[in-house]
Amino acid sequence: QVQLVESGGGLVQAGGSLRLSCVASGTIFRITTMDWYRQAPGKQRELVATITTIGNTNYADAVKGRFTISRDNAKNTAYLQMNSLKPEDTAVYYCRSSGIGTRAYWGQGTQVTVSS
Repeated sequence: QVQLVESGGGLVQAGGSLRLSCVASGTIFRITTMDWYRQAPGKQRELVATITTIGNTNYADAVKGRFTISRDNAKNTAYLQMNSLKPEDTAVYYCRSSGIGTRAYWGQGTQVTVSS
């Protein structure tokens, strides 16, 4: 069974920082692409950041320059460092794992709330 467990969410003031973690189990982590998604109230879930098996990254325009996705394969963990947070970053953040020929797996989500 594949499980992804996010942590690190919380309440933060605008301009502050949070670091989200996603620990994966039950999968060969090093051959998975890891994504962070978020879903704000009343909005569809959107892709925030992606990191591939070889470390290439992509970011949504809204977070470029502020968020950094990374991974530590030895720890089976993906991270999302969020700096210069804005109220519009408020959302439930989810990690997702995927690989060629496999289904995607989702974490349970962690709430990030940014106050103005």
